[in-house]
Amino acid sequence: MTPEATEIMEKLEDKKAEYEAIASSDSSVHIDDIDNRIITEVLGPERYGRVRFQGSFVNPSQYFGSSSQQYMPLGSRAEAEVQRLRDQMTQMQATTTEQITQLKAEATSREAEVQKRYEELQLQLKADAAAREAEVQKKYEELQQQLKADAAAREAEAATREAEAKAREVEAATREAEQRKKFDELQQQLQSMMKMFQQSQQPPS
Repeated sequence: MTPEATEIMEKLEDKKAEYEAIASSDSSVHIDDIDNRIITEVLGPERYGRVRFQGSFVNPSQYFGSSSQQYMPLGSRAEAEVQRLRDQMTQMQATTTEQITQLKAEATSREAEVQKRYEELQLQLKADAAAREAEVQKKYEELQQQLKADAAAREAEAATREAEAKAREVEAATREAEQRKKFDELQQQLQSMMKMFQQSQQPPS
């Protein structure tokens, strides 16, 4: 529909609402005459040899046919024009409703897609967080095991050193005992020799 036709339709609707308001309060105005008055006021009187809304090059014979032009009254042509405009308005409303429905469906589809992507992103973030947490936990456990192993190694090394120290103490004690024994034996030999020497110095009886 052209902008001019749209503007005319809007004027027709406005006039119709105006006359219906007048008719509701003024009994002298008949509802049946409203459509003809509206068309006359908005479009002006019919021009000879022209058909409204069909351009300057379409004559009644081409639009209605030669027999229709001869036998269709002016009021009937006006009603036909009004009916055609109403049909166009109905078609426009249907088209607009269809477009609105399509837009709503597209918006719902986009919203569902956004919601789906949001949920996928949330799941991905949770999975990443769980993976990072598991990795941190694994490293922590490995570190704990390493610390325990190091502590056990140090403890074993300390035990080994302690055992070696005890062994050295035992060895030192053994050596000390052997030296004391040798010293005691030497003391005894020296005492025996002194005794024999003293006996040899005494005169015979």
